Amino acid sequence: MNSNGNKTRRPFLPVLGTALLVACTGAAQAANFTMYRDPSCGCCEAWAAHMRHGEKHEVETVDHPDMASVKTEHGVPDDLRSCHTMIADGYVIEGHVPSTDVERLLAERPEWVQGLAVAGMPLGSPGMEAGGRTQPYQVIAFGNGRREIFASYP
Repeated sequence: MNSNGNKTRRPFLPVLGTALLVACTGAAQAANFTMYRDPSCGCCEAWAAHMRHGEKHEVETVDHPDMASVKTEHGVPDDLRSCHTMIADGYVIEGHVPSTDVERLLAERPEWVQGLAVAGMPLGSPGMEAGGRTQPYQVIAFGNGRREIFASYP
């Protein structure tokens, strides 16, 4: 009641807006991540640990004897291929893509993007740490016959 003795109505919209914001913020954290890897590759587990850091994500690891078929099935372009392929909430994440870029992809969800890739195995990328040695690399967004630089690391 207000000072005049009348009931005071509180707007519902701010409560609804807050609930939606909380739901959207947790979307990337609730994503299902499955990483396919060659059983003999060691860097893949290091990259999965990077993705799990801070317990943000659960990453299911699937050892697969024919990684080329996994990459083909998920539409990874030949020149963007790396050692492991992850499916993150329907997106393809190829190679040593930093978790911040995966988070950004899941937050922004560009319509044309099928996935992100870091070609090869550049030193200094997540899972490829090499005593401070680094190589420059780019994260490439790909899909629908299109490519764009999503992020660059010097």
